[in-house]
Amino acid sequence: MPSYKAPVDDIRFVLNDVLNIGKYSNLAGFADAPRDVVDAILDEGAKICERVLAPLNQVGDAEGCKIADGVVTTPTGFKQAYKTFVDGGWPGITGDPEFGGQGMPYVLGFALNEFVSSSNMAFGMYPGLSHGAYAAIHQWGTDDQKQTYLPKLVSGEWTGTMNLTEPHCGTDLGLLRTRAEPQGDGTYKITGTKIFISAGEHDMSDNIIHLVLAKIPGGPEGVKGISLFIVPKFMVEADGSLGARNGVKAGNIEHKMGIIGNSTCVMNFDEATGFLIGEEHKGLRAMFTMMNAARLGVGIQGLSQAEVAYQNAAIYAKDRLQMRSISGTKFPEKPADPIIVHPDVRRMLLSIRSFVEGARAFYLWTGLKIDLSHKDPDPAVREANDDIVALVTPVVKGYLTDKGFESTVAAQQVFGGHGYIKEWGMEQFVRDARISQIYEGTNGIQALDLVGRKLGQNGGRGLFAYIGEVEHFVAENAGNAELKPFLDGLQKATGDLRDGAMWFMQNAMANPDNAGAGSVEYMHLFGIQVLAYMWSQMAKISLDAKAAGTATEFHENKLIVGRFFLDRIVPDTASLLVKLSAGADSIMALKAANF
Repeated sequence: MPSYKAPVDDIRFVLNDVLNIGKYSNLAGFADAPRDVVDAILDEGAKICERVLAPLNQVGDAEGCKIADGVVTTPTGFKQAYKTFVDGGWPGITGDPEFGGQGMPYVLGFALNEFVSSSNMAFGMYPGLSHGAYAAIHQWGTDDQKQTYLPKLVSGEWTGTMNLTEPHCGTDLGLLRTRAEPQGDGTYKITGTKIFISAGEHDMSDNIIHLVLAKIPGGPEGVKGISLFIVPKFMVEADGSLGARNGVKAGNIEHKMGIIGNSTCVMNFDEATGFLIGEEHKGLRAMFTMMNAARLGVGIQGLSQAEVAYQNAAIYAKDRLQMRSISGTKFPEKPADPIIVHPDVRRMLLSIRSFVEGARAFYLWTGLKIDLSHKDPDPAVREANDDIVALVTPVVKGYLTDKGFESTVAAQQVFGGHGYIKEWGMEQFVRDARISQIYEGTNGIQALDLVGRKLGQNGGRGLFAYIGEVEHFVAENAGNAELKPFLDGLQKATGDLRDGAMWFMQNAMANPDNAGAGSVEYMHLFGIQVLAYMWSQMAKISLDAKAAGTATEFHENKLIVGRFFLDRIVPDTASLLVKLSAGADSIMALKAANF
């Protein structure tokens, strides 16, 4: 059975030493999160994930969910685990205090999301999808809607879903057919079918609040005619109690490759009562509030599966005896050397670890920027951070899930034949990680969003702000001789990032296929560049500790792993730039019929 230990020390290093969140104690949320409180939250979060959720991961995968007459039963232990999770106040850790939340910084909530997802990704999706529903209602709902739904979503007594996809349309939402007929009393009758609805029906919460995209008859064609509706499983009475069952029911549970412990449902809406959220025909704006929150969460899922897979692969590599080291026997007292002595095994493990630790710093850095975009008193600071968050959101989702899946495969490879056997748990990590590249917008769509929308948004303001921050860091540390290799690698990667953006600017207008053809390469180039920035910051802190005489083995290990990333991963930005600059000609030349 695989094991999991929450990386609390690494999280603390990034939060306290790299991001120095203590300096934001004047801001809302941070004022209530001094170091001792953050430490206590991380420690307690680690305990519930290690002791309660992780032991249920293989249980959920083996049993799955069951459905009978539209009623879904979750795997053994899930319902009690969810009660424990709710009783501990975990769903509301970053929620608005006005609605019963604890108001902690987003960056802390992101760290806890990693723990939950690493320990049990399928379980984590039940409370996880509620956050998108919460965010949309919090931003776009009326005061009455907020008072009706947010306290229960924050507490976890109710959960939320996002109902976007239909059997005939996924990304192209302009094709959706679900209808919303106005009733003249402010309500609508929602009719249609949605598929792939995570946590669409289950037995763990008292009510499920579905957020549903639908079209009001007579509205504009395409995406301009989409509206968003709140459709509760049970109607909510004026006093907050639950009333009659609404006309929404699970038709089936999808039979899928991974995250089997989560009920991914076909949802049938049969004249279900719905309530408009936001304006008519303006549902796309509210939908993106949900989607952006979900996309960041999915990026963390990719990283989380790489983390737990790495932990188990490293343990195995230090224990499994096979052959002798090619450079001479390392453990003469044993009948063979453990496979950790072999360079290729170390290459796989260090590739995973250097990605995981860099990616962890990246998502926490992004979480801090979300906090600053909401809470900093300076409008210019809020704007700059908001621009950067918008820019990097597709990178968090796309790059972290692509590399997360690749990392689980590498970890499985460390196990050899045992990695293919269920009992070891590695093949589950591979299967669970795979969906993260697909849902909440496939990674090809993330790349198109980055290149086609985010690079040029507001005249490129986000990219300029981000590169400006990187260049300031480089200039500030230019005299640090020991840090110079990291800075040189970072500058080269940043130059490639800038050159790639310039190539699109010069070539995508004349032929838009050039943008589509090179977008994935650019997203990966951006991912490597931003992790090089994270590693440069972590290296600086570790070198400062050495200079001060306070360095520990932790800091030495950071520098070793960081140098691997610098030597082995950062050079890939050059080849990615060459690939994207090749344009679309060779990709588009073959006739469709000849594929």
